[in-house]
Amino acid sequence: MSGRTFSRTTVRRTLMLAAALVGGSFAIWSYAARTQPAPAQPGVSQAALVARGRSLFVAGCASCHGLDARGVHNMGPSLRGVGAQAADFYLRTGRMPLNNPKDQPNRNPPAYPPDQIAALTAYIGFLGGPPIPHVDPAMGNISDGKQSFIKHCAGCHQALARGGIATGAIAPTLEQATPTQVAEAVRIGPYLMPHFTTRQINQTDINNLARYVQYTKHPDNRGGWALGNIGPIPEGMVAWFIGLLSLLIVARLIGERMEQ
Repeated sequence: MSGRTFSRTTVRRTLMLAAALVGGSFAIWSYAARTQPAPAQPGVSQAALVARGRSLFVAGCASCHGLDARGVHNMGPSLRGVGAQAADFYLRTGRMPLNNPKDQPNRNPPAYPPDQIAALTAYIGFLGGPPIPHVDPAMGNISDGKQSFIKHCAGCHQALARGGIATGAIAPTLEQATPTQVAEAVRIGPYLMPHFTTRQINQTDINNLARYVQYTKHPDNRGGWALGNIGPIPEGMVAWFIGLLSLLIVARLIGERMEQ
């Protein structure tokens, strides 16, 4: 009897464990399928993408963010809850990984190819947080976007998004920013940039900002020589320098003629 009872108990426990594993796997698959966009590689399930992202994370990110993605003191923050939008932004703009955790994350060529970025983004998204935001510049208005940009962004990035100096950081140029990256930056607030809630900047504002940032890449310079669209103050300094240099040349020429 004891042997038979032991055998039944063992079988029951084995079946319960197998059911738990299957249920857990299904939960991972269903959650990933609901919360993340379709996989970047045709024929690859979202669950497989998450699993691959986990392997890439352990190999390339865990030293700073921890094996459980809860962060490492003085190295990197927790990534639980940041969502796919933060992972997509930092990886596609080459701001991560950093050689030195104390450095400002600046735009660089991506360290991972697109398929690996998709896998890492799927894994970080699986840990919770907002998905990659949707943005439609075609629905935006350039004039309204300019007003929003001047109100919220131009203080650091300059009116034509060419970048500038902020307290404790360098505000980057947005010449390479895609509409999705504009929306992601607004929501996550990379480095020292503040993040904006939907009450501060709603979806219509996002579309307008993305449209305006796209416009700044090839603006209509009706005033003539744009000098790289670096802003009115530096452009004015260049104008003064050229004007003073011209006066010196004219004075020199007049002096030479009088000497003759």
